[in-house]
Amino acid sequence: MQAVNQILRKIPVWGVYLVGALPAPWLLYLAMTGGLGVEPIKALEHELGELALQLLIVGLAVTPLRRHVGLNLMKFRRAIGVLTFAYVSLHLVVWLVLDVQLPSQIWADIVKRPYITVGMAAFLMLLPLAVTSNNWSVRRLGPSWRKLHRLVYPAALLGALHYVMLAKGFQIEPLIYLAIIAGLLVLRFPSPGGFARWRQADSA
Repeated sequence: MQAVNQILRKIPVWGVYLVGALPAPWLLYLAMTGGLGVEPIKALEHELGELALQLLIVGLAVTPLRRHVGLNLMKFRRAIGVLTFAYVSLHLVVWLVLDVQLPSQIWADIVKRPYITVGMAAFLMLLPLAVTSNNWSVRRLGPSWRKLHRLVYPAALLGALHYVMLAKGFQIEPLIYLAIIAGLLVLRFPSPGGFARWRQADSA
């Protein structure tokens, strides 16, 4: 694993941003050219949301991977978080602008449809994390920055629950996402007598 970590240290962070951003224009191209089926807007909305969940999982896995496997991805954690929020925002924009379209209908859907309510709650939790994902905020907020960024845990659960609730009928894929996210959060729980070590690893 030490050899892998040495290779990872040589990869620039901007490379993660570049690779992470590639799916967005590709999906837009597919939507415009009929590559996403007969309902391209719904498909685009779904694909962007699923990418956001996948990135959330990668972000949540960074600390457990370092702790239990020895794989160090800490260098890329902020980039993963920013990309996650970008895809959540694109998912939301597609729903607002291309799907619903009517401003009067947006609030009604948020209030009346529980899966949309849950999804919006997850977005609002991620918003302050995206705004403070910079060195100035880390210095300015001090220890409060780490506490604030723990909002990613309930946001991830709500995001997975949003996916489960919007699925029509019984579908195994949304449940898998929910189980993975729940499992990654459980891995963060301290073992008996290990609370101090957990706090130190979680804040790293």
